[in-house]
Amino acid sequence: MNNGSQTLDRSVRGRAGAANDAPASGRARRSRNRSSQLAAWAFLTPLTVYLLAFYAYPLYRNLDLSLRDYTVYSFVHGGAPFTGFANYTAVIHDPTFVKALVNTLLFTFISLLFQFTIGMALAVFFAQHFPLSPILRALFLVPWLLPLIVSASTWSWMLDSGSGVVNYGLHFLGIGPVNWLTSPSWSLASVIIANIWIGIPFNLVLLYSGIQAIPATLSEAAAIDGAGPWTKFRRITFPLLRPVSAITLMLGMVYTLKVFDIIWIMTKGGPVDASTTFATWSYRLGFGNLLPEFGPGAAVGNLLVVMALIAGLVYIRVQRRQAA
Repeated sequence: MNNGSQTLDRSVRGRAGAANDAPASGRARRSRNRSSQLAAWAFLTPLTVYLLAFYAYPLYRNLDLSLRDYTVYSFVHGGAPFTGFANYTAVIHDPTFVKALVNTLLFTFISLLFQFTIGMALAVFFAQHFPLSPILRALFLVPWLLPLIVSASTWSWMLDSGSGVVNYGLHFLGIGPVNWLTSPSWSLASVIIANIWIGIPFNLVLLYSGIQAIPATLSEAAAIDGAGPWTKFRRITFPLLRPVSAITLMLGMVYTLKVFDIIWIMTKGGPVDASTTFATWSYRLGFGNLLPEFGPGAAVGNLLVVMALIAGLVYIRVQRRQAA
């Protein structure tokens, strides 16, 4: 009987202890959750501050700039009157708008087409692992490593109408001379050629890395089945490279849309706006004239941001559709 009562007492004390431990364990769990949340916010705060300071605030200032009538005085001292969308209306009705829009689209899509195609061909070529492949691959990175001002200046010298090495070579073929930088028919083509040369290494690096990630056993199995090089590329390599190809094209598009250095150094957007894009037009309005037009220049810059945003949204939509 005593043993039974002792057992009952121990059971009651155990239940009471468990009841007392439950709140303690709950408090400990909540404390750990708060610590994890604080740690997460501690890591997130520097990034948030960086994004607000260097992305959100400049975008806000540029938007505010495009909605006001700024002069040099008001730009320094403030007090610019609010004009709404007047700057956007003025920009859209400007005769330069259509030409700059067409040039921006042509410059972007032609550059991307040739950069991606040539980069893909070189990536497949270097994937064969022949002698001197690493050295040649490293040499192809030179255009990407050079400062843009050096590359643009070099192409300006090469395409010079009087003393350029390109016209010198065309002379031996019985062609030319071609006014690459001073002719409205050739100035846009000249800056596109220079931009393609600069962008090929970027495509080569990303696509080559993607090819290296494809299992070699797939290509070997296809070769055993009698597939040739073109069939292996079309049925194996290219489909498996779609994610890498998508991000390569996306990054290339965003970068190419905002190219300014090459065009400004080579042609300054001329002659007669033949090579003017939104990037060079925005700079010319804001800083290139004797009387700067800060509001219209900011409006053109915001239109360029919208174009890049649309490209990003299209990329996200395509990625989601492929994932589904």
